[in-house]
Amino acid sequence: MAFIGLDVGTTGTKCIIADKEGTILAQDYKEYPTESPEISYFELDPELVWKSVKTVIKSSMEQFGDDNPTIAGLSVSSLGEAAVLLDSEGEILGNSLLYIDSRGGKQLKKLVDNLGEERIIHKTGLKPHSMYTLPKLMWYKEEKPELYERIKTVLPFGSYILYRLGCQPIIDYSLASRTMAFDVRKLKWDDEIIQAAGISRNIFPEIAPTGAMVGTVGSEIAVELGLPSDLKLVLGAHDQVCAAIGAGINEENTAVYGMGTVSCICPVFGNDANVSEISRNNFPHVPYLNGKYTTYAFNFTGGSLLKWFRDEFASLEKQESESTGRSIYDILNEKTSDQPTDILVLPHFAGTGTPYMNPLSNGAVLGLNFNTKKVDFYRALMEGISYEMKYNLECLEEAGIWIDDIRACGGGAKSSLWLQITADILNKKITALDINEAGILGTIILTSVALGTYSSYQEASQNLIKIDKVYYPQEKNDKKYMENYRKYKKMYHAIQDVMKTTI
Repeated sequence: MAFIGLDVGTTGTKCIIADKEGTILAQDYKEYPTESPEISYFELDPELVWKSVKTVIKSSMEQFGDDNPTIAGLSVSSLGEAAVLLDSEGEILGNSLLYIDSRGGKQLKKLVDNLGEERIIHKTGLKPHSMYTLPKLMWYKEEKPELYERIKTVLPFGSYILYRLGCQPIIDYSLASRTMAFDVRKLKWDDEIIQAAGISRNIFPEIAPTGAMVGTVGSEIAVELGLPSDLKLVLGAHDQVCAAIGAGINEENTAVYGMGTVSCICPVFGNDANVSEISRNNFPHVPYLNGKYTTYAFNFTGGSLLKWFRDEFASLEKQESESTGRSIYDILNEKTSDQPTDILVLPHFAGTGTPYMNPLSNGAVLGLNFNTKKVDFYRALMEGISYEMKYNLECLEEAGIWIDDIRACGGGAKSSLWLQITADILNKKITALDINEAGILGTIILTSVALGTYSSYQEASQNLIKIDKVYYPQEKNDKKYMENYRKYKKMYHAIQDVMKTTI
């Protein structure tokens, strides 16, 4: 038996077909552009995304061939917040506004003035922000009323792909929570907030738990893409939730650390957590599996910061890589000292995520001198990212969320250097997983449990997730890193004060 997992992101989509042991049997990836019609406007074309999804499914099915196991089910991991607007004929009403799009800010203020921030937080588990779906819908109603009147339903991208594959409009708890119209405790649409926003309640789709079986592929699309006619469709989740599922995060006090383009830690905790305390540092309250919850502690830079260094400073290593066929990062890692640096990097090169959520914050580097080597700066970038995530963990602990077991995945989890730095600075054991696509593995776990291949998420995790290596904090670096971390925590406010005096 085999399963199809899809990951639909902001810049591309990937398809993987894997068997019940997690062996990849076929895969494909396709990028697509976002659009920026005006400054601070960022859109994604749903039709282009759907065409790309069809391309990667069809390509993967052609690779898969006829001699492999039967494909039983499909599920989707996707970006959140951005919504596909459909009319009564199921036709797209325009591009989707991405979370970084500025529209909806003025409308959000009206909603907050009406209901109060604390009431919205208590219900939705979200600190009000224009990135979410509801303020965007308010913008449409106010600025494009003729388009708004034609909206029959609103779907996040994961739900939209399932809809195009044959199921009815439906959304899981985790993606519903990214709308700012969903009560995360009662697990239903919140009529008070929707009414206060002036939005029609009827356009919000049916809700079901993550991992629910929601239909069978449509006959025409099955023929077009070469899919089995009895392929079952399983409700996926927000991409960060799928990554946590794909990392085997099933118990409280455990977390996944996604070390990709963005750095993101997702812990699991119970339903008795204090929503107000969690949201105080801009952490969302997100429904997870089996009545538990998760949140997203993140910074907008991670692997993107090391890529920037590679492109701007590693020309010699690039030449060496081209001549030897080795990874530039492997070459840089070998040249880097195993000792902590005295350089402090504030990794806010794209603003900052939690806990500050300040899009105007800038990156900063302190501690350079004539003895500083290029590879010292490279190591300091990893240390800065780790200091930032350590501060996020402290904020989570203040809210009563403790993490004892961290599992790492993503491109950064292939770097022994970065993983050891992370273990040293966080002062926690880090388990690197042998996973290339945790989010897609999460969809495969969801599908395998929904179809009864495994009896529980724990059983599926034990059979599908493989551990690469465990990294433990090194006592020899503890004193130096704690001293630097105390300085690091003062940097953000000091830099903001300096910027204010120069603007």
